[in-house]
Amino acid sequence: MSEAIRCAILRGGTSKGIYLREADLPADPTARERTILSIFGSPDKRQIDGLGGADPLTSKVCIIGPPPTDNPRAASAHISYTFGQVEIDEPSVDYHSLCGNLTSGVGVFAVWENMVRLEEPVTSVRIYNTNLDRMLICEVPVKNGRPLEKGDFAIPGVPGTGAKIQVDFADTAGGSTAGLLPTGNAMDRLDVPGVGILEVSMVDIGNAHVFVRAKDLGMTGTETAAAIDANGDLLETLERIRAHAGVAMGMIDDPNRARESSPATPMVAMIAPPQDYENVIGQRTVKAEECDFLSRALFMQQMHKTYAGTSTACTGVASRIPGTIVHEACRSETREGIEVRFGHPAGVIETEAQVTLEGNGYVVNRATLGRTARRIMEGQVYVP
Repeated sequence: MSEAIRCAILRGGTSKGIYLREADLPADPTARERTILSIFGSPDKRQIDGLGGADPLTSKVCIIGPPPTDNPRAASAHISYTFGQVEIDEPSVDYHSLCGNLTSGVGVFAVWENMVRLEEPVTSVRIYNTNLDRMLICEVPVKNGRPLEKGDFAIPGVPGTGAKIQVDFADTAGGSTAGLLPTGNAMDRLDVPGVGILEVSMVDIGNAHVFVRAKDLGMTGTETAAAIDANGDLLETLERIRAHAGVAMGMIDDPNRARESSPATPMVAMIAPPQDYENVIGQRTVKAEECDFLSRALFMQQMHKTYAGTSTACTGVASRIPGTIVHEACRSETREGIEVRFGHPAGVIETEAQVTLEGNGYVVNRATLGRTARRIMEGQVYVP
């Protein structure tokens, strides 16, 4: 007999996830992971026997429950949220990272499930994230007691438009490491075997990231995701950089086992000054004047076809910290503002970032991501 488990599928930003209630899953961690893998059809590169989409951007789980009562950080939360990156061809679920795109869907899920008191026109959902032990704020447009899905806000990489949902990641600074700047420096020189000495910036908000100059790797920063994925030597170089940055940030013990121990984080991104480039998905040329700088980010050892939500927040914040590679590439006339625009493979993404210097360190006051989300289905998934 198969076991029926309640589930919902939501698109949040440029990702799609399966949303589950914590109470509907086994309490034992091993049994819970086994159940989630079965729901997705992993391990199998096609995930043919489950709900997974055979792509890292659609092989994601969000587990929603009540906030813990014994954690001061969660005292004001409406709900708790655990994110899992479900491996496709390995029997593993990675809980080290956070998906910013699907966080917008968490807010929508909370409204649909009556887990928060509704306020129109915007309901502010306070979400305690267990992965980072931090609070997320999700502002969901609401009308007639339901999440508002229709609107005129467009996201590059998502067809059509929808109602704008704002997610603020400001409280996640230093959630994965020792601080917003894990090494205390805006720029470090990293010794990467097979690559050499490389200047990098390591920043931790949303998820920990390592930023490198595209030109230092022989790239322009205008490449398509497909072109980068076809460059095996470049992917291997980026993975080595990611692994050794993870060691420098205290996230990874052995750089040779980074893929196994922490495949999703830290994330690595190549940064370049603004230039014209071809948006293959949108079939148009993105003009240099539309962007403050360019970025191409790696996710789960593949080039992200658009740009991750947490990467958006982290990249925006990094552009406001003097001395980082992102700040260096950013247009000088826009460095002091709050609004940040940067080009990724599928277009231009916008974020708000506000950072202030307090004493010897930086404090993040705002790190937002504008998303849309839509409930696709709800029902029961059958687990053997």
